[in-house]
Amino acid sequence: MNIDKEIDTRGLNCPLPILKAKKALSDMESGQILKVVSTDAGSTRDFQAFAKQTGNELVEQQTLGDEYIHIMRRR
Repeated sequence: MNIDKEIDTRGLNCPLPILKAKKALSDMESGQILKVVSTDAGSTRDFQAFAKQTGNELVEQQTLGDEYIHIMRRR
C-alpha cells in the first residue's frame, strides 16, 4: 500500500490523534492514504467513529505492541 502521508501521535490522548488526522486529511487530495501511529488505546474506537462521521474510509487498523496503526483513505 502506498502511504501518502504519515503522522505520529504517540503520547497524545483523545481527542488529539483525531484532530491531527482531521487536519492532515484536509490537506490531502481525494483517494490519498494517511497513516496514523498512536499509543492511545481508545484510538481504535475513535478512528472507527471518525470514519463513519466524515465519510473517509478506514482501510486498516492494527495493533503492534503498544502502538495502534490506523490507515485512512481521504474521501
